[in-house]
Amino acid sequence: MTSTKLTELLNIKYPIIQAPMFLVSNVAMVKEAMSAGIAGCIPALNYRTLDELRAAIKELKAAKVDRGSFGFNLIVNKSNLKYKGQLEVLCEEGCDFIITSLGSPEETINQSRAAGIKVFCDVTDLKFAKKVEDLGADAAIAVNNEAGGHRGNSSPEELIKLLNENLTIPVISAGGVGCKADIDDMLSYGAEGVSVGSPFIASIEAGVTNDYKQACVDYGAEDIIMTERISGTPCTVINTPYVQKIGTKATWLENLLNKNRKLKKWVKMVRFSIGMKATEKAATQATYKTVWVAGPSIEHTKAILPVKDIVANLVN
Repeated sequence: MTSTKLTELLNIKYPIIQAPMFLVSNVAMVKEAMSAGIAGCIPALNYRTLDELRAAIKELKAAKVDRGSFGFNLIVNKSNLKYKGQLEVLCEEGCDFIITSLGSPEETINQSRAAGIKVFCDVTDLKFAKKVEDLGADAAIAVNNEAGGHRGNSSPEELIKLLNENLTIPVISAGGVGCKADIDDMLSYGAEGVSVGSPFIASIEAGVTNDYKQACVDYGAEDIIMTERISGTPCTVINTPYVQKIGTKATWLENLLNKNRKLKKWVKMVRFSIGMKATEKAATQATYKTVWVAGPSIEHTKAILPVKDIVANLVN
């Protein structure tokens, strides 16, 4: 793989970011990602306290290698009550980059720039991509309709080409990458790199149950469906028997409350909290309530492997 604007921005060997995944990503995974020549990212929400987040940053800084980078993902909307404290810690301690999701990145960009931290912003369409460019983002992460979790509506090719034609900042593609051929496709469309998540769920270093990891091996692209039952926003999950049992649509009461202008914000916050707790239990404990978030790129996952081997499969 030749160098791209992403490899230059982050001083990495390969144009790949190990995507931040709620509950899955951890320090061990990112250390191995850096050692393999790519960038690794962890959701700040994976840490319950700011002290835990600070300790993770220090551990990653101590493990930094010449051709590897690490960063953190921030949920920047009002539903994340920890956001401002997390941003303050990241700017105080320092990291290579921050990925913003689900809200305006303006405050993050301004504070990160002063701290020498690059900011990449998740976008799903041109409207928001133009906004983050105008705010000073270093790159746009184009979340397409093959991404795991909360995905976009456009195909990888359509979204990458649209953003490339209208932006001056680099475009990083997120979604639909499970092998080297997929990376080659994204780069041929004009992406400067890729953000890869689901293939790393089935890594030895991932902090989830072996049942979750094995599910990513046993199930494939045709088993990925959309559900509204986790956060209230459509999200991709593996179609396990439990998911089939509880259904994928919001209840009539949730729909009714979501239409109430005064209650909508609070309903979303409660729904998000309940959904995340259920997802955490499924990912970290032995339970029949298996709501496992993943994307269709698990089609290429054939075994539970070390992170370094997953990277090798992606680049060779």
